[in-house]
Amino acid sequence: MSNMRQIIEKEVAQQGVITFAQFMELALYCPKFGYYEQQDVSPGQRGDFYTSVSVGSLFGELLAFQFANWLETLGEGRHQIVEAGAHDARLACDILSWLQIQRSEVMQSVEYWILEPSEIRQESQKKTLGDLARHVRWFDSWEAVPESGVQGIIFSNELLDAMPVHRLGWDAVQKHWFEWGVTLQGGEFVWTKMAKVDSAITKSLAYIPQELLDILPDGFTTEACPAAIDWWYQAARTLRRGRLMAIDYGMSAEEFFTPERKSGTLRAYHRHHLNDNLLSHAGEQDLTAHVNFSAVQEAGEMAGLETESWLTQTQFLTRIFEKIVQAKEQFSEWTPSQVRQFQTLTHPEHLGRSFRVLVQSR
Repeated sequence: MSNMRQIIEKEVAQQGVITFAQFMELALYCPKFGYYEQQDVSPGQRGDFYTSVSVGSLFGELLAFQFANWLETLGEGRHQIVEAGAHDARLACDILSWLQIQRSEVMQSVEYWILEPSEIRQESQKKTLGDLARHVRWFDSWEAVPESGVQGIIFSNELLDAMPVHRLGWDAVQKHWFEWGVTLQGGEFVWTKMAKVDSAITKSLAYIPQELLDILPDGFTTEACPAAIDWWYQAARTLRRGRLMAIDYGMSAEEFFTPERKSGTLRAYHRHHLNDNLLSHAGEQDLTAHVNFSAVQEAGEMAGLETESWLTQTQFLTRIFEKIVQAKEQFSEWTPSQVRQFQTLTHPEHLGRSFRVLVQSR
């Protein structure tokens, strides 16, 4: 029996039933034993599946080009690029390497900050960055960031989709939402309906029109992620001037309620394969759910930000490419490898349609 499983079993024994959000929080982030705390997990590939960073360095170079253009619009002075959840820092390395070579004047005026609560991850990131680490400052929370806040860019890549979610089901007879919890039965983790559900959780689904609820099938399952909403609101409050951006698996609120998503969007990936059992291999498999970008966008606007764009990754990166065509002095003719990387990043059947990009500004 793994240490991670023992830890979760202890929580279940004490409480009888725990929310899936608690299960997910422990399975992914428990110190030493959580999935993302293990040294042998490669976050560039999310340990168990392919991501934009693992395609190659072009993804980071395109972001660096866009970031440099955004920062220049802020005028003179010290600015920050804040990456939240930098995984193994491969993306930070690609961004900083390009800025150092292609936009040295921006590199000299920018501070690269990484928001990372895990000390294990911080050490791993420093090793990846090597000499570039001297340009980076680490913070373990928003509270640790200087009170002056951020003048520049705050961004995350595949962070919000790994934040703990509550799993909710629809009772078509009683016409209300219930929460799926996790308990032990016969020595295995199993799903069970919880006696109560936090009103704040169900309130997050208040946007669903009554006409849809009237025809929603019994047992229809979806997710709510207060952690992502709270995180985004904090980030928006920290941004004094500049842009806040997220790149992630996600969709609009309405897109969650379609027949093909009757079981929700939660997925587990174990050893590079999709695993139907979300409760197995605790600490050994990745857990992820699509981001409700409508809710995230609203949180940013509540904090005073303006929504600048919400695009597919294809649209976002293609717009950057169009700007690059007009700035050939910063990008030499692309190699066959770079062309293949761009095709993978933007093709609808690869990564282009799966990822969405939300940009808000102040």
